[in-house]
Amino acid sequence: MTGPAEGAPAAGTAGARRRAVAPDKRTRQPTEVRRRLILEAVVPLVIEHGASRVGVRDIARAAGVSVGTVTYHFGGVREILSEAVSIEIDAYYRPLGERMLACPTAAEGLTTLIEGVFSAETDRHWRLWFDNWAADASLEPDSRQHRRYEEWSDRVAELIARGRDRGEFRCHDVAETTTRFNALVDGLALRRLRGAPPLSIEQARAHLRRFLTGELGLEPSPA
Repeated sequence: MTGPAEGAPAAGTAGARRRAVAPDKRTRQPTEVRRRLILEAVVPLVIEHGASRVGVRDIARAAGVSVGTVTYHFGGVREILSEAVSIEIDAYYRPLGERMLACPTAAEGLTTLIEGVFSAETDRHWRLWFDNWAADASLEPDSRQHRRYEEWSDRVAELIARGRDRGEFRCHDVAETTTRFNALVDGLALRRLRGAPPLSIEQARAHLRRFLTGELGLEPSPA
C-alpha cells in the first residue's frame, strides 16, 4: 500500500487545514451578544477565584473575545461585576417573588419564600454578591442593584401585608418586619458561606421559620 500523496491531508481528517478568515470576512456578533458573553463569563470566574483575583484578560479568555472587545464595552472589571451582579439579583429575586405571591395563601407563600432564599442553588448567588461587595467595601450598590433590592423588599412586604389583611398573620409594622427578615437572611447567608461555625440549609431555614413564627403570631411548627 502506498501512503497519502505528499501534501494531502492525513486519513481521518476532515480535509485541508482551515485557513484564517480575513478580518473583513469575519461574522461580527451584535453588541448585545458580545456584552452578554462577557457578563455571563465573569460570574463563574468570581465564584471560583474571587472578585479581587479576576482581571480583564481572565474575563476575555473565558468569554472567547479579545481584551479590546472587553475594554470597548466596559470601563473595567468593577463595571462588569456591577452589571453582572445586577443581572444575577434580578434572576434570583424576580422568579422567587412571583412564585411566593402566586401561592393560594400567604402562609404557603412564606414557605416558598423560606425555601427559596436557602436552597442548593442559592449559595452561588450569595457568594457572588458578598464577594463582589468585599472586593471594594467602599463602594455602595449602584442604582440598578439598589432598585432591585427595593423591589424585592416590596414583594416580601406585600406577602406579609396580604397575610395580615386576610387574618393569617398578626403584624404591627410590616415595613419593620420586612427589614428584620431581610437582615436575618443576609446574616445567615454570610455565616453559611463562611462556614464558621457550619450552617446547613435546613438550619438556616429553621432560623427563618422561628423568626416569622414569633414576628407574625403563627403557630409553631411540629418538631
